[in-house]
Amino acid sequence: MDKGGWYFVVNRSDQLKQAEKGAIISLTAYIFLALLKITIGSYANSQALSADGVNNFTDTIASITVLIGLKLSRKPADNEHRYGHWKAENVASLVTSFIMVVAGFEVLSKAFKNLVHHELESPEPIAAAVGLFSAVVMFGVYIYNTRLGKKYTSSSLVAMAKDNFSDALTSIGTAVAVFAATFKLPILDQITAIVIGIIILKTAYDIFKESSFYLSDGFDLDLLKQYKEEILKIPTIKEVPVLRGRLLGANIFLDITVRMDPELTVRKSHDIVDEMEKQLQQKFGIFDIDVHVEPYEGDYK
Repeated sequence: MDKGGWYFVVNRSDQLKQAEKGAIISLTAYIFLALLKITIGSYANSQALSADGVNNFTDTIASITVLIGLKLSRKPADNEHRYGHWKAENVASLVTSFIMVVAGFEVLSKAFKNLVHHELESPEPIAAAVGLFSAVVMFGVYIYNTRLGKKYTSSSLVAMAKDNFSDALTSIGTAVAVFAATFKLPILDQITAIVIGIIILKTAYDIFKESSFYLSDGFDLDLLKQYKEEILKIPTIKEVPVLRGRLLGANIFLDITVRMDPELTVRKSHDIVDEMEKQLQQKFGIFDIDVHVEPYEGDYK
C-alpha cells in the first residue's frame, strides 16, 4: 500500500473512533430509559411501558455490540486477517438481531398470556408521562447520531440513528395508548405491548437480512453500474470485463479488470489506473481497489 493508501486507512480508523461517541450516547440513554420504563411500568401496571422498556434493553445490547464492532473494526490487518477486521460491525449486528428476536417473543408471550387469562389492570397516568419523556430523549439522540454518522460515514451509526427515531415514535405510541387505557380500557395497554413486540421482531429481521447479506459478500448492483460508468469515462480504458464489490463493515472493496491499448507502456498504464482509483475514491468513498490490466483487442479507430 502506498503512502496515500496508508493515510486513507489511518483517517478511516480515526473516523470510526469518533463515531464511537454516538454509540456511547445511545448506550447511556437506553440504559437509563430501560430501567426507568421497566420500573415505572411495573409500579404503574403498564404492560405497554414495560414492553417498551424491554425494547430499550435490546437497544442497549445493540449499542454495546455496535460499540464493540467499531472498536474491533479499527484493529489493523494481520496475518490471519489480510483485509483487516472491518466485518466485525456486521457480525455485531447479526448477534444483535438474534438477541432482539428472543426479546420480541418474550414481550409477545407475556402480553398474550395476560389477555388470555384476563389479567388486565388500568395503568397509572405516570406511565404516559414517562413515555413522552422517553420520546423527547430519543429524538435528541436520533438527531445527534444522524449528524455524527453522516459526518464520519459510519453506516452502523446511521442505522442506529434510524432505530433511535423508531424508538422515539414507539414511545409516543406507548404514551398515547397508556393515556387511553387509564380511562378504564386496560386492553389497549396489552394491545400496544403486542404491537411493540411485533416492531422488535420486524427490526430484528431487517437487521438480520442486511447483516447476513453483507457477510455473504452481497453487493448493490446499482452501485457497480455507477462505478463502471465512471471508469469508462476515462478514454484510454476500453472495457471493464470484471467488476466485483464487497463490503467489510462500512468499507467498500473493489476488484476490477480493465482492458487498455496493448501498445501503452507499463508506466503509462499504471498512471492511468492510479488516476482511475483516485477518482473512484474521491467520488464514491471506495476504501480499497485492486486492479488487473489486460490488453484490449478491439478496434481503436
